Amino acid sequence: MSDVRDVFVRELALAAENNERISAVVNDSLSSSRLAEFAARYPSKLFNVGIAEQNLVGFAAGLAAAGQQPWVCSATCFLSYRALEQIKNDIVYSAHNVKLVGNTTGLDYGALGATHHALEDLGVLRALPNFPIIIPADHKETKEAMQALLKLDGPAYLRLYRTKVPVDLGMPGTFEIGKARTLRTGSDCTIFTCGAMVVRALEAAQSLAKQGVEAGVVNVSTLSPLDVKGVVKAASGGRVAITVEEHSIHGGLGDAISSALSEHHPLKILRIGTSEFSVGGPAEKLRERYGLTAEGIAQRTRDFLESNS
Repeated sequence: MSDVRDVFVRELALAAENNERISAVVNDSLSSSRLAEFAARYPSKLFNVGIAEQNLVGFAAGLAAAGQQPWVCSATCFLSYRALEQIKNDIVYSAHNVKLVGNTTGLDYGALGATHHALEDLGVLRALPNFPIIIPADHKETKEAMQALLKLDGPAYLRLYRTKVPVDLGMPGTFEIGKARTLRTGSDCTIFTCGAMVVRALEAAQSLAKQGVEAGVVNVSTLSPLDVKGVVKAASGGRVAITVEEHSIHGGLGDAISSALSEHHPLKILRIGTSEFSVGGPAEKLRERYGLTAEGIAQRTRDFLESNS
C-alpha cells in the first residue's frame, strides 16, 4: 500500500519527456500534487497560478486552445467546487483537451472538516455530458488510466487519493475507459465500488465468505460513461446490490448504479457512503464513522441481506 499520486506524477513526467505540448498547471499545490520534482525537471512545463482556482482552469483552457495538453492538478475540494463554472464552460462545453486531476479526495483532509472534504464532486461533475470520470483503485490501474487519458483528445477528470492504495489488486484484463471490471463473483449480493474503497470491499467479501455469504465485487473505475451493460450483468448474479464509495450517497456511484438498475434490472440496493457534512477528525476515524472500512462494509452488507431474506 502506497501513495498513488506518485504513480500519476511518474507517468506525467514520462509523457512530458516525449511530448513538448504536455504541461502541469497548479494552484500553489506543488506539495499536495507531488509535482516539485516535475517542476525541477521541466521548469517551463509547470505553471503555478497561485490560490486562484477559477483562473487555474481558465488558464488551462487557454493553453489547450493554443494546442497544448495541460493537466490541472489540485486538491479535489478546491478544483471541483470553486472552479465549477470554468470547468463547465471553458473545459467541457468547449471540449478542450484538458485533464483535471483531483488529488486529495473524499475524507483525505480529515481534521480540516467539511470545507476541505470532497464528498460531492462526483455528483457535481457527473452531470456534465461527454466528460469521462475515472477513479482508479490501485497503482497499476492508475498507470493504465493515465496511458488511456494521454491518448484521449478531450476533457476528463481523474480522481486520486492521498490515502494509500495497493500496487496491484490483480484485476482481470486491462483498464478501459467506460468498462467496469468484476473482481469477484457472488450469489448473495454484488458490491459495486471504486477508488480506495475497492480493496476494502474485497476484504469485506473475504470476511463475508467465512460467514457463508457470497459477495461479488465490481470495480467501477469509470463513473461516466457508466458501463451499464457490465453493471447489469454483474448485478444479475446476486439477490441484492451494494454500492460503496468515499462520497455522498447522493449523486455519485450509488445514484449511478441505482439509476442503471432501476431501468434495466430492478432489485434492492444499499448505498454505503456519506449523507451529511462530515465532522472533522483523523481521516481513518471518519471512514469508520461512515462504515467505509472492511468491517463496516461487511456488517452493513450482512444486515441488509438479513433484512431482505
